[in-house]
Order: sequence, then structure tokens, then C-alpha cells
Amino acid sequence: MVLAITVAGTAIVGARRGFPGPGWADVAWHVSAAVLVVLAQIYSDNRQGFTAFFGSLVVFLVAGCLLWTQWWN
Repeated sequence: MVLAITVAGTAIVGARRGFPGPGWADVAWHVSAAVLVVLAQIYSDNRQGFTAFFGSLVVFLVAGCLLWTQWWN
């Protein structure tokens, strides 16, 4: 959530001051991933066994995909 807010804030400041920054597509990806990760974590916190593991796995996969596609690529 903090990273999504930071990216959104950077996009707003960049647009207001006229310098390049992350586009709105990047902001949308970060906000969407943050919402999905928080929901998966809540799901995982309320379950036990394999379903809890699956929820945690979703958190790591979404975070890894976001880092790969939006930061390293």
C-alpha cells in the first residue's frame, strides 16, 4: 500500500510540475496489486493449512510480478 501511494504521489507531483514520472497505467497497476495483496493477506490470516499457504503464495506471486513488470523490466 505504501508503494502504491508513493507511486501515485509521484505521478501527481510530476504532472503538476511538468516533469516525467510514472504514468497512470503504472499507478493503476500498483493500486490494483496492493488491493489484491491486502485481500489475499486477509484471506490467508483467517484460514489454516493449505488455504492459508495458498493465500500467502498469492501475496508473494503478485508482489513478484509487480516488481518484475513495473520496476525491473
